[in-house]
Amino acid sequence: MAKITLSHLKHSYEPQPKGPEDYALQEIDLDWQDGGAYALLGPSGCGKSTLLNIISGLLIPSEGKILFDDRDVTAMSPDQRNIAQVFQFPVIYDTMTVYDNLAFPLRNRGVEETAVNKRVSEIAAMLEVEDILNRRASGLSPDNKQKISMGRGLVRDDVNVVMFDEPLTVIDPHLKWKLRSKLKELHHRVNATMIYVTHDQTEALTFADRVVVMDEGQVVQIGTPVELFERPEHTFVGHFIGSPGMNIIPCMIEGGAAKFMGQIIDLEGPIKSGVSTNCEIGIRPEFISFGESSLRGTVKKVSDIGRHKVVEVMLGDHKVAGIIEDIAPEKGDNIGVIFQKNQTRVYRDGWLVTEKAD
Repeated sequence: MAKITLSHLKHSYEPQPKGPEDYALQEIDLDWQDGGAYALLGPSGCGKSTLLNIISGLLIPSEGKILFDDRDVTAMSPDQRNIAQVFQFPVIYDTMTVYDNLAFPLRNRGVEETAVNKRVSEIAAMLEVEDILNRRASGLSPDNKQKISMGRGLVRDDVNVVMFDEPLTVIDPHLKWKLRSKLKELHHRVNATMIYVTHDQTEALTFADRVVVMDEGQVVQIGTPVELFERPEHTFVGHFIGSPGMNIIPCMIEGGAAKFMGQIIDLEGPIKSGVSTNCEIGIRPEFISFGESSLRGTVKKVSDIGRHKVVEVMLGDHKVAGIIEDIAPEKGDNIGVIFQKNQTRVYRDGWLVTEKAD
């Protein structure tokens, strides 16, 4: 296992990049601690696979360094970096048994057979596949094939990092939760540094201790699942995480106050100084309620999704969603909309500019 440091890392697929628009990865500086569980989360094309390939050694960055335990590995090949990787499609040998698939990475490195058997038995127990060790891999179900692929990545105890690249994409939805839970359990048991790449917020937030959210080649926030939900540092994070995502409505800044529909909106704290253009108010639906308020709108839609209801209200030309658990208003009703003060923030050019109240 290793601490991983990305220092002034940038990458462009252009031979002579001239500006930020030519970079697939904008400058990144971050540390991943030894033994941590991390996720790279973002939409397709955001740069997460490029970053994963740079960490693994499949791609040399245009600028910056990659350090494993403060050792510069930027120019090293994947085998020199001592990593394990689990891909979207299971990488196993169909003609081999499950046991031989799990044993292969150890045998390939000359590990003594008694030690091979001990380690394979340990991993098989963790994966709950002891009863199929003697079966050929060709006959396995897709979820068991991916389990074996994961086991091949975890069977070595000398790897610096185990990386998972969209490992559950081909798994049936009703089986995904089982493998997610199993992977989280495996991390706690083997205590390896793990990096999980996905576009699925549920996978990222349930697996990782800390999540790196990326958009357009840029890291927009790094935090725990709770931090990303409760205090998004960028409107993209608010949109991308949560269902429904964070409400974003335009506002004017006058005299240090945020105004919407001509009314001052109470915020969690003061707004940082700066040019007050392209400003927006952000608040999650979970922190909107309905009742007596001078801010009034018309109910456009009510969706009952079981545990609660999502109420969409038009405030002028802007739609906001609120989540309630009690009796919902009817479509067409004129109702008051209440923003929870300590969860209401201002964003400027997409970035959070509201300070926390003391």
